[in-house]
Amino acid sequence: MLFVDAAHFVFGPFLGYLWCLVRLLVPGPSGRKRYNVLAALNAVTHEVIQVTNGSYINADSVCQLLRQVAAAGLPRPITLVLDNARYQRCDLVQTRARSLRLELLYLPSYSPNLNLIERLWKFVKKECLAARCLETYEAFTAAIDTCLNDLPTKHKAKMDTFLTLNFQTFEDEPVLAA
Repeated sequence: MLFVDAAHFVFGPFLGYLWCLVRLLVPGPSGRKRYNVLAALNAVTHEVIQVTNGSYINADSVCQLLRQVAAAGLPRPITLVLDNARYQRCDLVQTRARSLRLELLYLPSYSPNLNLIERLWKFVKKECLAARCLETYEAFTAAIDTCLNDLPTKHKAKMDTFLTLNFQTFEDEPVLAA
């Protein structure tokens, strides 16, 4: 089972919490450059398959990710858990998934807590971007790529703790009266 979602990182200062007596000016780049990462996170091995670009994530990007997932040599059947983004539900993506023998499972609307990869995006922002001002766009993208590439090695212990499959189900839970 793979959890799929996109993260859109905007090149600029990512501030942390700072207490000081003097107001500091944090330089930021002019313009608005984005670095988009569309990724599929393996729920068991915590491996990440990714597609990146500096423009937009669209149906073609999703199809490219589907081809990479199919070529990864994962044991079948492969299920991809996606949110309800329009570019993920279109006919092009569904046709490509059927041709590659991939099952697409869509989450209900407004349920980011059910998508395990959302935890990964929070970790990436905290680990490589928080409280830092990177000088160039290339350094910005390199920091994100390095963090994602170091997940199975340098960040393995952290990944094992926060990427667990502990989801609460409400089948047998007692209902409390209001």
